[in-house]
Amino acid sequence: MTSTALVAIEPTVIILEPLAKPARNGRVILTDRICQKRVTARTKVYDRKCPGLYVSIIAAGTATFNFKFTDPSTGKQRSTVLGVYNPETFTVEDARSAVYALKARLGKGENVAEGLRQQKVLKTKRGRTVDDIIAERIEWMKVKVKKPDGEMRPRLESWETTASNLQRFLSPRLGSKLATEVTKHDIATLSNDIVAGEFGVPSTSNARQMRKAASALFNWAAEAGRDYVTASPCVNLPKLDPEHPRTRVLSEDEIRIFWHGLDREDLPWDRRTRLALKFELVTMLRSNELLGARRDELFDLDSEHPRFDVPLKRVKKRRVIQQPLSSLAVETIKEALASKDQQFVFASPLGDQRMNRQVMAVALRGTTHTDGKRKGQIKTPGLCALLGLKPFTPHDLRRTAATLAGDLGFDDAQIAKCLDHAVSKKGEEIVPTVTGKVYNHSKRMKEKRAVLDGVAAELRRIVATAAESKARKIAA
Repeated sequence: MTSTALVAIEPTVIILEPLAKPARNGRVILTDRICQKRVTARTKVYDRKCPGLYVSIIAAGTATFNFKFTDPSTGKQRSTVLGVYNPETFTVEDARSAVYALKARLGKGENVAEGLRQQKVLKTKRGRTVDDIIAERIEWMKVKVKKPDGEMRPRLESWETTASNLQRFLSPRLGSKLATEVTKHDIATLSNDIVAGEFGVPSTSNARQMRKAASALFNWAAEAGRDYVTASPCVNLPKLDPEHPRTRVLSEDEIRIFWHGLDREDLPWDRRTRLALKFELVTMLRSNELLGARRDELFDLDSEHPRFDVPLKRVKKRRVIQQPLSSLAVETIKEALASKDQQFVFASPLGDQRMNRQVMAVALRGTTHTDGKRKGQIKTPGLCALLGLKPFTPHDLRRTAATLAGDLGFDDAQIAKCLDHAVSKKGEEIVPTVTGKVYNHSKRMKEKRAVLDGVAAELRRIVATAAESKARKIAA
């Protein structure tokens, strides 16, 4: 019989140990060493010593102090950034001090949450660059608003000139700089460099225009509601050297060459552009005032008292000009109005629309190539070069006409009216400013007509050919 042995099997004992608590960024006494700790993912560590204070550490090594609190006005929890840890300038103790100060304000019932929100908004505004506020300023200037004459036009009608000065001068030098960091030294240095020719041809005028545009920009940026800067840096700047007034006046020989030269058929410039140049000499109007001339702005061309009414939107001083037309001016207009359907007197070659405001100046000086190997070389010669005349501008034609009027014996007050200048003196008699601005709205049409008719007669004498001069003498 086979014997069987019994083997005792001992039971397996399983000992259960308590599970380790998951790691938590719990409350510890916050130290600078913890803020310097390297982490692989964002980690928040709360300070046991100062409830509400915690530091947020990211993998890049940046530790940011924050304060979590309950907004008493809403009962909701809010969190605000106190600053970034820096062992030299902003430590744990500095963060605690900031929290204690905020708690004291909360204890007094102060709306800390709103104050912090406003600070955040202000900080965002103060972080804008010069290019940022230039772009916003240009958009603001371009917005169309209702003007005194009822028409919708840009808020600042000369916005293109202002934008050009900001983009050509201020943006390249200071555009990437924070607007709050721009100093008057920066503006002064920039204007000095413009005068010295670092932005092209040396120009005190350009420096003055840049300062004007920059001053308007920073004043606008400092207005309540924007608060992009606290104050304008364009104050107490060194004075620029005075600009020498232009004195170019065409002589009688130059007037004769110019007038007859404009009638040549071989010139590269459009006939209406050349007629517009004649019209400026005859009427003393500014280029922008006459280039937009429309048929419905002309009155009584075939009567004894023809005139041209320039609407205020094209006038420098934003006031309507009623300009009498001499017989020579009427002849020029009738030649320019080649078609009965033509609405613009000096219509563009591209169609029945006004010419570009710079067309007359460009025609006088010519154009140059702007790129490639021929950059700077003459592309289309100007009328001055083609006619062998010393360079001059359209504005010099106004000055020439005014000089002719003065030589004919008309006084400065009469000539000023034709030029649409403010009149403060008539002969030796001082005219009170308030009289001209408020009480005396007379256009003095008779005086203006006398001046312009006199200038036209003098121009006819100057440009008359030898045969015409002889015929006039015989008739006289």
